[in-house]
Amino acid sequence: MTPAFAVEYARSALQVAMLVSGPVLTAGLVVGLVVSIFQAVTQIHEASLAFIPKIVAMAIAAYLSAGWMIDTLLDFTRHSFSLLPQMGG
Repeated sequence: MTPAFAVEYARSALQVAMLVSGPVLTAGLVVGLVVSIFQAVTQIHEASLAFIPKIVAMAIAAYLSAGWMIDTLLDFTRHSFSLLPQMGG
């Protein structure tokens, strides 16, 4: 395995990780921003008000995008297994 191959493989692994985590993190970001604006406007500063909606939104996003996430991870795994001969040396 050459250093260039290792760097390219690590780059693609990080790219897949960011791609798969994107929908869940985006949902948490959007809901967190909306809740923060709501708290600033109403001056209600309750910790559970910020935490619970984000968890619910992230769980829903994970549920809705689970099929796509699994397909993406399976494609990466298949691609990784096809590269095994190159990794061996």
